[in-house]
Amino acid sequence: MLSDTDALAICQGRHADPFAVLGPHTGPDGGLWVRAYLPGAKSAIVVSGARAWPLKPRDDCGLFEGPTFMNDGAALYQLRVRWADGSESLIDDPYRFGTVLGDMDVWLLGEGSHLRPYEILGAMPRVMQGVAGTSFAVWAPNASRVSVVGDFNFWDGRRHPMRLRRECGVWELFLPGVAEGARYKFELHDSAGHLLPQKADPCARQSELRPATASIVAVMPPVAPPSPARQAANALEAPMSIYEVHLASWRRKTEDGNRWLNWDELAAELVPYAQDMGFTHLELMPVSEHPFDGSWGYQTLGQYAPTARFGDAAGLRRFVDCAHAAGIGVLLDWVPAHFPSDAHGLALFDGTHLYEYADRREGFHTDWNTLIYNFGRTEVRNFLVGSALYWLERYDIDGLRVDAVASMLYRDYSRKPGEWIPNVHGGRENLEAISFLKRSNEVIGSERPQAITLAEESTAFPAVSRPTYAGGLGFHFKWNMGWMHDTLQYMARDPIHRSHHHGEMTFGLVYAFTENFVLPLSHDEVVHGKGSLLGKMPGDNWQRFANLRAYYGFMWGHPGKKLLFMGCEFAQVAEWNHEQSLDWHLLQDSNHGGMQKLVRDLNHLYRASPALHSQDFNGEGFEWIDHDDARRSLLSFVRKGSGGQLMLVLCNFAPVVHEGFRLGVPAEGAWQERLNTDSSHYGGSNVGTPLGAAHSVAVPSHGRAHSVVLNVPPLATVFLEWMP
Repeated sequence: MLSDTDALAICQGRHADPFAVLGPHTGPDGGLWVRAYLPGAKSAIVVSGARAWPLKPRDDCGLFEGPTFMNDGAALYQLRVRWADGSESLIDDPYRFGTVLGDMDVWLLGEGSHLRPYEILGAMPRVMQGVAGTSFAVWAPNASRVSVVGDFNFWDGRRHPMRLRRECGVWELFLPGVAEGARYKFELHDSAGHLLPQKADPCARQSELRPATASIVAVMPPVAPPSPARQAANALEAPMSIYEVHLASWRRKTEDGNRWLNWDELAAELVPYAQDMGFTHLELMPVSEHPFDGSWGYQTLGQYAPTARFGDAAGLRRFVDCAHAAGIGVLLDWVPAHFPSDAHGLALFDGTHLYEYADRREGFHTDWNTLIYNFGRTEVRNFLVGSALYWLERYDIDGLRVDAVASMLYRDYSRKPGEWIPNVHGGRENLEAISFLKRSNEVIGSERPQAITLAEESTAFPAVSRPTYAGGLGFHFKWNMGWMHDTLQYMARDPIHRSHHHGEMTFGLVYAFTENFVLPLSHDEVVHGKGSLLGKMPGDNWQRFANLRAYYGFMWGHPGKKLLFMGCEFAQVAEWNHEQSLDWHLLQDSNHGGMQKLVRDLNHLYRASPALHSQDFNGEGFEWIDHDDARRSLLSFVRKGSGGQLMLVLCNFAPVVHEGFRLGVPAEGAWQERLNTDSSHYGGSNVGTPLGAAHSVAVPSHGRAHSVVLNVPPLATVFLEWMP
């Protein structure tokens, strides 16, 4: 018979080892006894084939036990239960099933080296011993009791306590009959037995729509097969023009309550739009589950769950498949830098600082009021690396843009003296985070070589986009925040003052080839009172549009991949608001429509011209013609393709026309005007080179033996392709 102590612990939901007492066990008579805890039951009978054995209620709390004549400790049986309301049900006893985790999984989880922990942790629909159900597993090594609660057991933590695999600190349980779509959480007691807030599953593959916070049982997406086509499209020498999108505010159904588009609607509307505009990639601001709309997804709690805002998790895979069919890659913002402290999340998960640093000087971001992952803990690193691989393999994502890398690299990031702890060498670098980033990039490179990673890193930390074997962090690309800051600062100046700040446009070329740079005009430049890009431009209405067109031309001609935030392609006037759609009605205005046409043509020219992309990260692909004409605010340079192609780029950042302007060229022949941002097609004044082409003559200029004569338009960028 069960001891009174064990019986009381089961009934009070605080027994640390339920499998030691529940299910089939050898009884005092040497036969097989069965014990079951069934709150609300009036009677229980063990049924095995045609045989049945009634169980005796231990007391009024719902605990039943009794002998059977089964002689197999792993015997297959069910429980016929009569409930207090008179109904009956035939259920499988969760406590007659064996362990969920295999020995190798336990070993790998214990040492924190399992590449794909999501394949065994979380909620996994499966069949055990011929019975369909769901296995649950969660890492909580310091808890004294963990239960699965959900809409299948009245959210009652007493009913389904889990088994602890002490070798790895993971609690597990198989629940027969629990199917896809069931809502669940974990209920934990800390080491002292205190009840904690119910926790969502850290490895949940689907979650409820906010403000609800439960996890949802979902099937594992299949592994996407490798794609040589996607690997080629993501290569360093390939063109890359990224359209950064916040899905909840790109476009809304205003006629249907201003609701968000779902995944299938986004596939039908966003993908064709990006394809028509000539973008090569979509970058989605975080689509992992997050509790607060205003965080735009950067305070994520669902490292494995696509947000429910746009439909079920499978919808994301359909969206990616649609994008790939249209020749467009999909990048995701991925946030391993921090997480919010919501009670249902990772904070104090098992009553201890399990996922976060315990010391506030290491574990709290004052900028965002968020917690910082403990990058020195192998299980936490494994959780995050697994998340990265999950999105790439299971959703066929092309790459991950890693948010806030600078905040990870430095222990004193945005901290005053005395508010941070030096590393073991007394320095400011976070050695554990650096090791984690290297590990993540190495695993991705090994397991998903077609995928890429991009770092949002705003400091001068060296070799961010260099291989780890060469001493780098292993990213493929790095956002060029310095270029963005300097050039936007220049463009915001009145043209009359630009001659004194010419270096703001040229300085980026001093270090342009030290990293594999992406030139970002991202959401960060059009929020928090910064206004829109158009709003930053000086002058009257015509000049503001002309300035922005010239700036885009300079950006598309400059070495580096391109990134443009949604709405900037048609010169959104208002600052971005995450709670409403972009101002698509502006396209009825010819200036905004012209800007959209320009970005479309820039993208198509860029993609069709190897000179503009094939040697983005090689100094041999760039040559200044004149970077020193500050007095006239003129810049001219040549981009060179790996096959000998040449594209001349001439920028005029003053509202002055230069007729008959002589410019030295690196090769003789015809130089065909391929794009002029001052074209009337885009809303410009239509100043350009007569007949659309300039033929070189043997007249030296700008240190070259040959030159061409051009009409230089005001506030404009002109592209001229060499036609040998």
